[in-house]
Amino acid sequence: MAFMLLLGVVAARWRRPRDIHNLEEWGVGGRAFGNWTTWFLLGGSMYSAYTFVAVPALTYGVGAMGFFAVPFATITTPLSFVFTTRAWSVAHRHGFLTPGEFSAARFGSRGLGAAVAVTGIVATMPYIAVQLASLRAVLQTVGIPGEWPLLAAVTIISLSTFRSGLRAPALLSIAKDVLLGWVVVAALLVVAMSGGWGDAFRKAGEHFAATPSKTDGLLLGGSSGQAAYLTLVIGSALSIFAYPHALTTMLAAKDRATVQRNAAALPIYCLVLGLMAMLGIFALSQGVRPAGRDLNTVMPQMFQSLFPSWSAGIALAAFGIAALIPAAVMSIAAANAFTRSIYRAYLRPAATPAEEARVSRWTSLVVKLGAVACILLLDPAFSVDMQLIGGVIILQTIPAAFVGLMTNWFHRLALVAGLVVGLGVGVFQLYGIPQLGAGGTVVKAHFGGSITTVGGTPVYVGVTSLLVNLAVVVLGTAILRLARVRAGRDATRPDDYDADADDPMVKRLEALLDGLPANQAGVHAAGRGPGYRRNFG
Repeated sequence: MAFMLLLGVVAARWRRPRDIHNLEEWGVGGRAFGNWTTWFLLGGSMYSAYTFVAVPALTYGVGAMGFFAVPFATITTPLSFVFTTRAWSVAHRHGFLTPGEFSAARFGSRGLGAAVAVTGIVATMPYIAVQLASLRAVLQTVGIPGEWPLLAAVTIISLSTFRSGLRAPALLSIAKDVLLGWVVVAALLVVAMSGGWGDAFRKAGEHFAATPSKTDGLLLGGSSGQAAYLTLVIGSALSIFAYPHALTTMLAAKDRATVQRNAAALPIYCLVLGLMAMLGIFALSQGVRPAGRDLNTVMPQMFQSLFPSWSAGIALAAFGIAALIPAAVMSIAAANAFTRSIYRAYLRPAATPAEEARVSRWTSLVVKLGAVACILLLDPAFSVDMQLIGGVIILQTIPAAFVGLMTNWFHRLALVAGLVVGLGVGVFQLYGIPQLGAGGTVVKAHFGGSITTVGGTPVYVGVTSLLVNLAVVVLGTAILRLARVRAGRDATRPDDYDADADDPMVKRLEALLDGLPANQAGVHAAGRGPGYRRNFG
């Protein structure tokens, strides 16, 4: 882990650009990553400690419900192929770095762009907290308790991203996937030598049959359990690529073909996700017990107890790095959102590229500290719930940042109203969900999960709040158009959504909206030399 963190610090010299002190280079790697770099970075940021620690902890604790992560990840593949490719093209032509910038240009509203940016930042913090909670579980397993080791690790990764930007997690992702490849192979060997999957599921079924809870088991509990499962799948599939860091990862790709190839290859990661979910069942069958009450320690405990010490060391190091890499990417994306949609839009419209990069660097540190606060304040029974709570929040940007890629029919005022109402409904429902302990006792009265009850049926809060959001947006748009209230000017054109890397019309957002001089960098630089494809392809 120490070696890989050092690798992140020196990543600023990897494919060294002429000037890393601008947001194009620091924030999206010059938009110049090729197929393999994009592939590893996508895996490192999207399939992270959530995959390798949080999902197995959920299947260990409740069984079948934890497998919702597998179908939702599968659904994201076609969604990513269509929507992310369009997002890459319009961002390439206009110089967008964040969903907030796109929303502001698409619907002609700086306020909407700022609202989308703030929502993305707030939603990202619980997601980063999932990664940090997983890292804390790894450290706890090896006998390093308390919060100070977590803060130390966050400080180290913060220093590497502060210096190197997106290049640090991109380089670390390559090394991390090598370690995780060993983890997957080793896990399959241990399962085979311990009786196989049939024996694991039989023992897990006996365990769940003996528990007093009616919500766990190898089968979903009737129609109510199926409704909760289905809404979790739908809500998570829509939310995962609405997060700012998902767009940041794809914007670093050098062309549309790179984005499409990586989207088409995502099912490979889905297979690994399914395997890791099954490992939670295997750990249960082997009698693995978490350290204390922290179910996030199930996977680290399993590797430590069933593997040779040297192999367990490789696995735990991989888990630790798998937690830090996405935390770094997420903090960079959130910092970019603040810089472009708030700092530049309202505080310093004439900010230079160097000033943008400096503000993003410091903001990324603040975001990581906010994630640590989420761990201390929320601390739910399952760390997956922190990601699901973040999903409730980020889902409210779907009409503006996701559906907006297909149509500009929505009115900017209706989008803002829908966002505010959706957030209000979502937070209100989350506040009323208690955390239940053994025997149904209430451990915590509020923010204890993400499943609420509507008409006696348990459903994911993110779906109910998004439906309210969409209803407000559609009705509000219809009323505002009937009242002839002026809509914002769409700064994009239909052909923007098909632009590719050789597009001669690449411009920066400021040149379109306020006429400022374009200080282009990275792939947007006017003078790309002959060594460009050799260095970045």
